[in-house]
Amino acid sequence: MNSAKKQSASFPAIQAVQNPEVIPGSFRRVAVFGGIYNNHLALEAAVAKATLQNPDAIFCLGDLGGFGPFPDRVFDLLHRHKIKVMQGNYDVSVSENLNDCGCGYTDPRDNQFAQISYDYTEKNTSPRNKKWMARLPKAFRFKLGEVRVLTCHGSPRQTNEFLWESTTPDTLLEHFLTRADADLILCTHSGIKWQRRLPGNTGFVNVGVLGRPENDGRTNVWFTMLEACPVEGWKVEFVPVEYAHEQLALEMREEGIPSEFVETILSGWWTTCLEALPAKERLRGKY
Repeated sequence: MNSAKKQSASFPAIQAVQNPEVIPGSFRRVAVFGGIYNNHLALEAAVAKATLQNPDAIFCLGDLGGFGPFPDRVFDLLHRHKIKVMQGNYDVSVSENLNDCGCGYTDPRDNQFAQISYDYTEKNTSPRNKKWMARLPKAFRFKLGEVRVLTCHGSPRQTNEFLWESTTPDTLLEHFLTRADADLILCTHSGIKWQRRLPGNTGFVNVGVLGRPENDGRTNVWFTMLEACPVEGWKVEFVPVEYAHEQLALEMREEGIPSEFVETILSGWWTTCLEALPAKERLRGKY
């Protein structure tokens, strides 16, 4: 390990909602992307598909790197399409030259593969792009119609917290909403999309990720469209994205990225990060 690297970030409680960037005005419709994980081909396809729905803005909730090849190819797309980007744990770690991704895994095998992915991304991300990531906000606040929206990466209390549909109670989500003074909270990090509507037209949405499939045997990835509604307050559409996944797999092989990662891109089944999954979510997968 490079001795110049700093100790990994601990991502203390409430860090994710400290000093969010407040975006003035109100949006009618927005597209929201989760972790990109260096998947420049999926990002390009998602931008094209989102643009067809004429959003007022496109947001990315962090984790630009990890898993896939050629980290620097993502940044030009983000800049060109004026995507509003915030930090995830990967972006903090890469920009601050930390010694690991701070992904929040506890299983040794998961951490082994996470380290391979992180080392590749950190080595192949340009100094210019690292500096840009260091300046990104940790969260956004904006209005969707009259709905007060807060974005975070993992959860409002911790950047790398995994919130799963099967294990996250309504009471915790209601606590987050009250503490954050928001009507709707958006997150990513876990890699599997879900939504829950709560009393008073409040709610919580995990927007999914663009970087890899959802452990469902399908090769597409997902992003989320949100639209203001006069009665319900907000409406969610999860949008599937087909992209050149075989080309991505070829690029991954050429870069020496583990075959386990390539298999996931080609099959749609996760082969790593499995120990983080609760029982219900893991039973949906192949492994």
